[in-house]
Amino acid sequence: MTRRKALLLAGAGAVSAGVGAAGLLRGWGSPTSTVSGSPGAVPTGDRFVEPTVIASEGGRLHVTLSAAAGRVTIAGRSVQAMSYNGSVPGPTLRLRPGDRVTLDLVNRLGASTNLHTHGLHVSAERNGDNPFLHIRDGETFRYEYEIPRDHPAGTFWYHPHLHGTVADQLFAGLMGAIVVQRDDSVPLPAQRERVLVITDTTLNGDRIAQANQRGRMLGREGELVLVNGRLKPTMTVSPGGYEHWHIINACTSRFMRLRLEGAELLQVAGDTGRLATPTQVDNILLATGNRAELLVRIPGPGRHQLVAEPVDRGGMGMGLGRGNAGGDTPATLLQVEAAGEAAATPQLPGRLVEPEDLRAVAVNGRRTLTFAMEMGRGMGGGMSFTIDGKEFDPDRVDAAVRLDTVEEWTVRNTSPMNHPFHLHVWPVQLVARDGSPVEGNPQWYDVVILPARSSVTVRVRFTDFPGRTVYHCHILDHEDLGMMGVVEALR
Repeated sequence: MTRRKALLLAGAGAVSAGVGAAGLLRGWGSPTSTVSGSPGAVPTGDRFVEPTVIASEGGRLHVTLSAAAGRVTIAGRSVQAMSYNGSVPGPTLRLRPGDRVTLDLVNRLGASTNLHTHGLHVSAERNGDNPFLHIRDGETFRYEYEIPRDHPAGTFWYHPHLHGTVADQLFAGLMGAIVVQRDDSVPLPAQRERVLVITDTTLNGDRIAQANQRGRMLGREGELVLVNGRLKPTMTVSPGGYEHWHIINACTSRFMRLRLEGAELLQVAGDTGRLATPTQVDNILLATGNRAELLVRIPGPGRHQLVAEPVDRGGMGMGLGRGNAGGDTPATLLQVEAAGEAAATPQLPGRLVEPEDLRAVAVNGRRTLTFAMEMGRGMGGGMSFTIDGKEFDPDRVDAAVRLDTVEEWTVRNTSPMNHPFHLHVWPVQLVARDGSPVEGNPQWYDVVILPARSSVTVRVRFTDFPGRTVYHCHILDHEDLGMMGVVEALR
């Protein structure tokens, strides 16, 4: 056994022991027995509530996040789970470009953990957005981030990223939103802003259910789909005017197609910030980790439902199932009640930003990555999840790049399941799907859907931050099972 495997197994064992000691996770039952067989019904219809907001002042933010195991309220019930500062999701952090952020992570989980600031363009070295850190139970670790002055406005989020434990800890309740606002952004004609953190989970009695081996291979999807920790809450809006919604798919594996019938939806931002122009849509497809900002307008009084239509993520074949646990049934996320006299519809700005377009720039290097699933190679003869035929090794550099260069990466998927591709630190521009060029305005992401048996081509400008970080499948069970690689940026 290599030193790496020994460390990974020790880390996984520590998490299992810690979770078991806390009594958080129990075996995953059938969809019927897990929820309806639990003591007490799952309440629905609470009012919509946003997470607590912690905002920077004067260019500084000093915040403490306590990651703890214990009783919290999820879907209107008191359950044993994990949380930041006692709530699911944790507090929303509001930042500005140029901020210096000090974040003290207090670990009271009974297991090791760490923290990933998903989508922020910050250093991954030392006590920055470092995915290789192990913060043990009982320790407090101080993270420090410097938000670049040219950082785009946008919606980002935070969650654990200790390899082998990510899916369990996120599914158990550890996540929160980050909103970066710029004073020089083109104003949006919105009456108010709202943050919607969408998660899913499964309750087994008064605890979070634990995925079995099949659930991990498929990527677990919870039976309950929640908005800010609540099941089908009711939001009251004023008809006629626009609201600005920041939406985060913080599920462990679930893809979703969001629809709000009877409403006008204008997408104004994606993963990495503002789109070039407000774009009218009738639905939004979000893989796990994706974000979208919408201007939402309901013309007149009435009641509407925000629903998440299921998305087929493919399957493993051989009768082992498919990656949409809910079948073809849409999940109602939110009851939207438009009440009162309709306001006049405000005028929209024509142009929001001028996004960089790498399609016309010189490329300094090209490489191909291959995401694959193979039977019989994994631990105990199960399925292995690999990139370029290799499972994750934190001591190995899989891609060495140079700062101040542009590279083109073609990411291939030879498996029968979708794998959302996520690169830390640097956003990517999608330039081709299956070799066909992407036309129109530049499309920037930090999570790109990689459909089964297909390929995507992205371009990346490696700027600002030397050091090591990772790229991986953002079906987090697949990441934990080895579908992750190491990239090192060299000066």
